[in-house]
Amino acid sequence: MEVARERERERERERERERERERERERERERERERERKREKGGEREREREREREREREKERERERGSERGREREREREREREREREREIGKERGGEEEREGRERERERERERERERERERERERD
Repeated sequence: MEVARERERERERERERERERERERERERERERERERKREKGGEREREREREREREREKERERERGSERGREREREREREREREREREIGKERGGEEEREGRERERERERERERERERERERERD
């Protein structure tokens, strides 16, 4: 009789250990969900900060556009953005010679644009 009770107590202890392991797994899943929520929230804050920086940059560009110097800086920034887009495209496509050829062509195009700008300046004077 004593042996049967001892076996029953052992089975009960084992069931309790299993329930405790399950509770621990659930706590770990909850911690993981909480970490995920924090990562998502952090990413949203970063995106909001980036949007705010972009709004500030846009305001600055608006102020600069009021002057001829500002317009020239805006054109230069646009050319830089175009170069950056081309570099990104170049990375995707690969091929150093191809990139160098495109860069030379862009430089020729920029020179033609500068020449056209100088011509327009002369016409205004």
